[in-house]
Amino acid sequence: MANTPKILAFAGSTRIDSYNKRLVKIAAAGAKAAGAEVTYIDLRNLPLPLYDEDLEARDGLPANARTLKDLMISHQGLLIASPEYNSSLTAVLKNAIDWASRPAPNEPPLAAFAGKVAAIMSTSPGGLGGLRGLVHLRSILGNIKVLVLPDQVAVPNADQVFNADGSLKDPRQQESVGNLGRTVADILFKLN
Repeated sequence: MANTPKILAFAGSTRIDSYNKRLVKIAAAGAKAAGAEVTYIDLRNLPLPLYDEDLEARDGLPANARTLKDLMISHQGLLIASPEYNSSLTAVLKNAIDWASRPAPNEPPLAAFAGKVAAIMSTSPGGLGGLRGLVHLRSILGNIKVLVLPDQVAVPNADQVFNADGSLKDPRQQESVGNLGRTVADILFKLN
């Protein structure tokens, strides 16, 4: 299909059995079902040092930061599942955003983010499902020129809601998360 949208999906977690990795894969399946090409990445496989301007000035962009940034640049949409740590997003996710936002010579500002369409989601063992962290993630992404969909999903009781295959036990929740991916794909098809 010509102009097939490309969507990058990841969670702001490095934990092997992360609930948010499971969640974003549901949204990714929804985007694929809508006809998008989806790339899932695990930030565990792209370890990054804490952002440090002195390190950047001395050594340039770390190889994994360049890989992440190139992936973001080559995709028009983002699906991001954000665990909530202390009522905000994780250090891993914020650090990845910070490194990917760094400008390269002769590159437009925020090349990895400007004009992207994103859906955000969260799940947590707590009763709010990570909702407080999504507020901060939405603010950060909006400030770096990402169009963040108004719809978002926060699934509480993460330690109880998943089936062994990674799907959600509640069909309505499963559909709601899948619809986030479908909506990003649908918007990108319209924009193309």
